[in-house]
Amino acid sequence: MYAVSKRRVPVRRNLSLARVLLVHDELAPRLALQTLLQAGGYEVDVAASGAEAVTKLDEREYELVLSDLQMESPHPSCKLLAYARMKDYRPATAVVTAFTGRRSRGSRKPQERVAVESRNITELLSKVADLIGLRASRRAERALRVGSA
Repeated sequence: MYAVSKRRVPVRRNLSLARVLLVHDELAPRLALQTLLQAGGYEVDVAASGAEAVTKLDEREYELVLSDLQMESPHPSCKLLAYARMKDYRPATAVVTAFTGRRSRGSRKPQERVAVESRNITELLSKVADLIGLRASRRAERALRVGSA
């Protein structure tokens, strides 16, 4: 006869991780940022070009879109972020740059600038969390306005 264990089996919960689309045309920074964001608890999709990013934006919803400022040229990055902001699900958007001295010409709002420095991972993850949190707050406010109207 076998003894039956009354030990509780842990229940697996499906946690919904915030989805981030990372767009960077250089492989090494793309992989490094992807790894950092995943370690920070985000579900990360990557795109190596603006065209690939547009396809991903059309296929799936993201809470945040991070794009390299100097990808191909500054204009594709700016156009990509503008396209992302026009999506019905309105993801937060930000420019990622490895150099804090370089000015972000494409983003006009301060909350849309994210400066990435390899020596300050905590600040990067904090800014990403702030952007996603700000997006969630705006969505909640919009839902309340629509519900009370």
